Amino acid sequence: MDLTSKKVVKSLLKKHKISPQKQFGQNFLIDKLALKKVLLAAEIKPNETILEIGPGIGTLTKELAKKAEKVIAVEKDRKMIEILKETLKDFKNVKILEKDILKIKELEIKDYKVVANLPYYVVSPIIRKFLESMKIRPKYMILMVQKEVAQRITAKQRMNLLAVSVQFYAQAKIIGYVPKKSFWPEPKVDGAIIKLEVKKEKLKVDKDSFFKIVKAGFSQPRKQLINNLSKELKVSREKVNEWLLKNNIEPTQRAETLSIENWIKLTKNYTI
Repeated sequence: MDLTSKKVVKSLLKKHKISPQKQFGQNFLIDKLALKKVLLAAEIKPNETILEIGPGIGTLTKELAKKAEKVIAVEKDRKMIEILKETLKDFKNVKILEKDILKIKELEIKDYKVVANLPYYVVSPIIRKFLESMKIRPKYMILMVQKEVAQRITAKQRMNLLAVSVQFYAQAKIIGYVPKKSFWPEPKVDGAIIKLEVKKEKLKVDKDSFFKIVKAGFSQPRKQLINNLSKELKVSREKVNEWLLKNNIEPTQRAETLSIENWIKLTKNYTI
Protein backbone atom coordinates (compact mmCIF):
# COMPACT_ATOMS: atom_id res chain seq x y z
CA MET A 1 0.00 0.00 0.00
CA ASP A 2 1.57 3.26 -1.17
CA LEU A 3 0.62 5.82 1.47
CA THR A 4 2.18 8.65 -0.55
CA SER A 5 -0.50 8.14 -3.21
CA LYS A 6 -3.26 10.74 -3.03
CA LYS A 7 -5.66 8.10 -4.38
CA VAL A 8 -4.76 5.65 -1.60
CA VAL A 9 -5.02 8.35 1.08
CA LYS A 10 -8.47 9.42 -0.12
CA SER A 11 -9.59 5.79 -0.33
CA LEU A 12 -8.44 5.07 3.23
CA LEU A 13 -10.19 8.11 4.62
CA LYS A 14 -13.37 7.33 2.73
CA LYS A 15 -13.34 3.73 3.95
CA HIS A 16 -13.13 4.92 7.55
CA LYS A 17 -15.60 7.80 6.96
CA ILE A 18 -13.05 10.45 7.82
CA SER A 19 -12.39 13.94 6.47
CA PRO A 20 -9.09 15.76 7.09
CA GLN A 21 -9.46 17.87 10.22
CA LYS A 22 -8.15 21.43 9.99
CA GLN A 23 -8.03 21.80 13.77
CA PHE A 24 -5.56 18.90 13.92
CA GLY A 25 -3.52 20.25 11.01
CA GLN A 26 -4.13 17.07 9.00
CA ASN A 27 -2.24 17.56 5.74
CA PHE A 28 -1.00 14.18 4.56
CA LEU A 29 2.44 13.81 2.97
CA ILE A 30 2.20 12.58 -0.64
CA ASP A 31 5.78 13.24 -1.72
CA LYS A 32 8.32 10.38 -1.73
CA LEU A 33 11.27 12.78 -2.05
CA ALA A 34 10.23 14.77 1.04
CA LEU A 35 9.74 11.50 2.91
CA LYS A 36 13.25 10.43 1.95
CA LYS A 37 14.68 13.77 3.14
CA VAL A 38 13.13 13.30 6.58
CA LEU A 39 14.50 9.77 6.87
CA LEU A 40 17.99 10.86 5.81
CA ALA A 41 17.94 13.72 8.32
CA ALA A 42 16.94 11.31 11.10
CA GLU A 43 20.00 9.10 10.47
CA ILE A 44 18.25 6.14 12.09
CA LYS A 45 20.33 3.27 13.41
CA PRO A 46 18.92 -0.28 13.78
CA ASN A 47 19.04 -0.17 17.59
CA GLU A 48 17.26 3.17 18.02
CA THR A 49 13.87 4.15 19.37
CA ILE A 50 11.89 6.77 17.46
CA LEU A 51 9.04 8.78 18.94
CA GLU A 52 6.69 10.00 16.22
CA ILE A 53 4.13 12.69 17.04
CA GLY A 54 0.94 12.79 14.98
CA PRO A 55 1.52 9.83 12.65
CA GLY A 56 -1.77 10.36 10.82
CA ILE A 57 -2.30 7.39 8.50
CA GLY A 58 1.23 6.05 9.08
CA THR A 59 3.05 7.24 5.94
CA LEU A 60 6.22 8.17 7.79
CA THR A 61 5.68 5.58 10.53
CA LYS A 62 6.05 2.66 8.11
CA GLU A 63 9.40 3.92 6.84
CA LEU A 64 10.66 4.63 10.36
CA ALA A 65 9.67 1.12 11.42
CA LYS A 66 11.75 -0.37 8.61
CA LYS A 67 14.88 1.27 10.01
CA ALA A 68 14.46 1.56 13.79
CA GLU A 69 14.29 -1.05 16.52
CA LYS A 70 11.14 0.52 17.94
CA VAL A 71 8.70 3.27 16.94
CA ILE A 72 6.30 4.84 19.42
CA ALA A 73 3.57 6.67 17.51
CA VAL A 74 1.51 9.13 19.56
CA GLU A 75 -1.82 10.09 17.96
CA LYS A 76 -4.71 11.86 19.69
CA ASP A 77 -7.32 11.46 16.92
CA ARG A 78 -9.19 8.24 17.65
CA LYS A 79 -10.35 7.94 14.05
CA MET A 80 -6.74 7.94 12.85
CA ILE A 81 -5.91 5.18 15.32
CA GLU A 82 -8.23 2.84 13.41
CA ILE A 83 -6.43 3.58 10.15
CA LEU A 84 -3.04 3.11 11.81
CA LYS A 85 -4.07 -0.33 13.04
CA GLU A 86 -4.72 -1.22 9.41
CA THR A 87 -1.69 0.38 7.73
CA LEU A 88 0.80 -0.76 10.39
CA LYS A 89 -0.54 -4.26 11.07
CA ASP A 90 2.60 -5.90 9.65
CA PHE A 91 4.99 -3.95 11.87
CA LYS A 92 5.44 -5.56 15.27
CA ASN A 93 7.96 -2.93 16.37
CA VAL A 94 5.41 -0.10 16.33
CA LYS A 95 3.55 0.89 19.50
CA ILE A 96 0.54 3.18 18.96
CA LEU A 97 -0.47 5.44 21.83
CA GLU A 98 -3.83 7.22 21.74
CA LYS A 99 -2.80 10.30 23.67
CA ASP A 100 -2.26 14.04 23.41
CA ILE A 101 1.51 14.45 23.47
CA LEU A 102 1.21 17.75 25.35
CA LYS A 103 -0.59 15.99 28.21
CA ILE A 104 2.00 13.25 28.63
CA LYS A 105 4.23 14.14 31.60
CA GLU A 106 7.04 11.66 30.99
CA LEU A 107 7.80 8.79 28.63
CA GLU A 108 9.36 5.50 29.68
CA ILE A 109 12.16 5.80 27.14
CA LYS A 110 15.77 6.87 27.55
CA ASP A 111 17.68 7.06 24.30
CA TYR A 112 15.42 8.33 21.53
CA LYS A 113 14.81 10.72 18.65
CA VAL A 114 11.64 12.66 17.88
CA VAL A 115 10.30 12.75 14.32
CA ALA A 116 7.12 14.63 13.45
CA ASN A 117 5.13 16.53 10.85
CA LEU A 118 3.74 19.33 13.01
CA PRO A 119 0.89 21.75 12.36
CA TYR A 120 1.68 25.40 13.10
CA TYR A 121 -0.33 25.73 16.31
CA VAL A 122 1.59 23.02 18.21
CA VAL A 123 5.16 23.66 17.01
CA SER A 124 6.15 25.94 19.88
CA PRO A 125 4.55 23.99 22.78
CA ILE A 126 5.88 20.65 21.54
CA ILE A 127 9.44 21.88 21.03
CA ARG A 128 9.43 23.57 24.41
CA LYS A 129 8.00 20.49 26.09
CA PHE A 130 10.80 18.24 24.85
CA LEU A 131 13.63 20.71 25.31
CA GLU A 132 12.57 22.40 28.55
CA SER A 133 10.21 20.11 30.47
CA MET A 134 11.14 16.50 29.84
CA LYS A 135 13.59 14.94 32.30
CA ILE A 136 15.03 12.82 29.51
CA ARG A 137 15.40 14.89 26.36
CA PRO A 138 15.70 13.39 22.87
CA LYS A 139 19.04 13.23 21.04
CA TYR A 140 17.52 14.89 17.99
CA MET A 141 14.22 16.35 16.86
CA ILE A 142 13.52 16.13 13.12
CA LEU A 143 10.44 18.16 12.35
CA MET A 144 8.42 19.22 9.33
CA VAL A 145 7.00 22.68 10.02
CA GLN A 146 5.87 25.74 8.11
CA LYS A 147 8.70 27.36 6.16
CA GLU A 148 8.49 30.70 7.99
CA VAL A 149 8.44 28.98 11.38
CA ALA A 150 11.57 27.00 10.44
CA GLN A 151 13.34 30.19 9.38
CA ARG A 152 12.44 31.93 12.64
CA ILE A 153 13.56 28.99 14.77
CA THR A 154 16.97 28.77 13.04
CA ALA A 155 17.56 32.53 12.74
CA LYS A 156 20.86 33.97 13.98
CA GLN A 157 19.68 37.55 13.61
CA ARG A 158 16.32 39.12 14.49
CA MET A 159 15.59 36.23 16.84
CA ASN A 160 12.24 35.80 18.56
CA LEU A 161 11.49 34.14 21.89
CA LEU A 162 11.00 30.71 20.31
CA ALA A 163 14.36 30.91 18.50
CA VAL A 164 16.16 31.85 21.70
CA SER A 165 14.40 29.06 23.62
CA VAL A 166 15.28 26.43 21.01
CA GLN A 167 18.87 27.54 20.44
CA PHE A 168 19.56 27.64 24.17
CA TYR A 169 19.10 23.86 24.24
CA ALA A 170 19.89 22.75 20.69
CA GLN A 171 21.76 23.39 17.46
CA ALA A 172 19.06 24.15 14.90
CA LYS A 173 19.35 23.93 11.13
CA ILE A 174 17.10 23.68 8.09
CA ILE A 175 17.63 20.43 6.16
CA GLY A 176 15.45 21.31 3.18
CA TYR A 177 12.18 22.78 2.01
CA VAL A 178 8.95 20.96 1.18
CA PRO A 179 6.58 22.59 -1.34
CA LYS A 180 2.91 22.81 -0.32
CA LYS A 181 1.97 20.54 -3.24
CA SER A 182 3.74 17.74 -1.33
CA PHE A 183 0.70 17.53 0.95
CA TRP A 184 -2.97 16.71 0.61
CA PRO A 185 -5.07 18.66 1.32
CA GLU A 186 -2.64 21.30 0.11
CA PRO A 187 -1.81 23.84 2.85
CA LYS A 188 -1.54 27.56 2.17
CA VAL A 189 2.23 27.73 2.66
CA ASP A 190 5.37 25.69 1.95
CA GLY A 191 7.03 23.63 4.64
CA ALA A 192 10.56 22.92 5.79
CA ILE A 193 12.43 20.12 7.53
CA ILE A 194 14.43 21.23 10.55
CA LYS A 195 16.86 19.26 12.65
CA LEU A 196 17.43 20.10 16.30
CA GLU A 197 20.52 18.50 17.79
CA VAL A 198 20.09 18.64 21.53
CA LYS A 199 23.21 19.94 23.30
CA LYS A 200 24.91 17.37 25.51
CA GLU A 201 27.09 19.71 27.53
CA LYS A 202 25.97 21.25 30.81
CA LEU A 203 23.99 24.47 30.55
CA LYS A 204 26.20 27.54 30.94
CA VAL A 205 23.77 29.31 33.27
CA ASP A 206 20.79 28.62 35.49
CA LYS A 207 17.91 28.05 33.06
CA ASP A 208 15.25 29.64 35.31
CA SER A 209 17.24 32.87 35.59
CA PHE A 210 18.02 32.80 31.87
CA PHE A 211 14.38 32.49 30.82
CA LYS A 212 13.22 35.02 33.40
CA ILE A 213 15.50 37.60 31.78
CA VAL A 214 14.78 36.55 28.19
CA LYS A 215 11.00 36.63 28.71
CA ALA A 216 11.31 40.04 30.34
CA GLY A 217 13.29 41.29 27.34
CA PHE A 218 10.70 40.00 24.89
CA SER A 219 7.67 41.06 26.93
CA GLN A 220 6.96 43.83 24.42
CA PRO A 221 9.20 43.02 21.43
CA ARG A 222 8.90 46.43 19.79
CA LYS A 223 10.01 48.30 22.89
CA GLN A 224 13.57 49.02 23.96
CA LEU A 225 15.34 46.57 26.26
CA ILE A 226 15.77 49.12 29.03
CA ASN A 227 11.99 49.62 29.22
CA ASN A 228 11.08 45.93 29.18
CA LEU A 229 13.76 44.78 31.61
CA SER A 230 13.16 47.60 34.06
CA LYS A 231 9.40 47.03 34.12
CA GLU A 232 9.34 43.21 34.17
CA LEU A 233 12.30 42.68 36.52
CA LYS A 234 11.20 45.58 38.72
CA VAL A 235 14.64 47.22 38.63
CA SER A 236 15.38 50.90 38.19
CA ARG A 237 16.21 52.16 34.70
CA GLU A 238 19.56 53.43 35.98
CA LYS A 239 20.64 49.97 37.15
CA VAL A 240 19.36 48.28 33.98
CA ASN A 241 21.21 50.87 31.89
CA GLU A 242 24.45 50.16 33.75
CA TRP A 243 23.94 46.36 33.50
CA LEU A 244 23.36 46.48 29.74
CA LEU A 245 26.29 48.78 29.00
CA LYS A 246 28.57 46.58 31.12
CA ASN A 247 27.71 43.74 28.71
CA ASN A 248 28.27 45.87 25.58
CA ILE A 249 24.55 46.14 24.83
CA GLU A 250 22.93 49.46 24.06
CA PRO A 251 19.88 50.10 26.30
CA THR A 252 17.96 51.28 23.21
CA GLN A 253 18.33 47.92 21.45
CA ARG A 254 15.37 45.59 21.02
CA ALA A 255 15.37 41.99 22.29
CA GLU A 256 15.45 40.60 18.73
CA THR A 257 18.94 42.04 18.16
CA LEU A 258 20.58 39.97 20.91
CA SER A 259 22.32 36.62 20.36
CA ILE A 260 22.19 33.58 22.63
CA GLU A 261 25.62 34.55 23.96
CA ASN A 262 24.35 38.06 24.77
CA TRP A 263 21.51 36.61 26.87
CA ILE A 264 23.88 34.18 28.61
CA LYS A 265 26.28 37.02 29.50
CA LEU A 266 23.42 39.10 30.84
CA THR A 267 22.28 36.20 33.00
CA LYS A 268 25.77 35.53 34.35
CA ASN A 269 26.17 39.21 35.26
CA TYR A 270 22.69 39.68 36.72
CA THR A 271 23.43 41.00 40.22
CA ILE A 272 20.94 43.83 40.42
